[in-house]
Amino acid sequence: MTDPTLVLVAHGTRSAVGVGTVARLAEMVSERVGPVRVAFVDVLGPTPSEVLSEVDGPAVLMPAFLASGYHVRVDIPEHVAQTGRSDVRVTHALGPDPAIAQVLLARLRAAGWRPGDDVVLAAAGSSDPDALADVRVAADHLEALVGTPVEIGYAATASPTVAEAVAAARGRGARRVVVAAYLLAPGLFHTRLSGAGADAVAEPLGADDALADLVAARFRADAEALTSRR
Repeated sequence: MTDPTLVLVAHGTRSAVGVGTVARLAEMVSERVGPVRVAFVDVLGPTPSEVLSEVDGPAVLMPAFLASGYHVRVDIPEHVAQTGRSDVRVTHALGPDPAIAQVLLARLRAAGWRPGDDVVLAAAGSSDPDALADVRVAADHLEALVGTPVEIGYAATASPTVAEAVAAARGRGARRVVVAAYLLAPGLFHTRLSGAGADAVAEPLGADDALADLVAARFRADAEALTSRR
């Protein structure tokens, strides 16, 4: 029997650094589980259905998204349906997860966060209520680590904006406000955060070992479930 192939599915970006981050994460995961293919649902290709057309045997699609919005719940399953295949499994989205909160905390510390600072979790934004609920869960995970309430701000689509969330913290008397970037890779959204009025802005999650471990663990669990039903 052919072992399942992991396909890491990302949003897509015009940022070369962003594309490189996804490629590096895939490389790190491949060191843990074997060959990994990469697909994108927007901006650039190949698409998930195009990659699946080249994969012999079963496949596990891992959405490299930090919340389960439209792309995760609709786009990716539609790509699978287009192939007409029954040997493909789609995992849960990458986030939220407590392991990601640990990476966020590391990025905050590197940016100069100190205990007692107010924290704003900056997410990309979505019109999908399920995705917004996932961001709230991510904020709760981070809140448990920093020990103070974590507000949410969005770089696009949803409200409040990151700048509004930072201003609200200032209005409550916050001495320092640090933004945690709930973003996988550098790009337009992260660039916007520098103008939000915070004292410091953390780097995106990036291709981190903890994320690679998380993807690998999800893949192993879903690959086992996929092969056990054959």
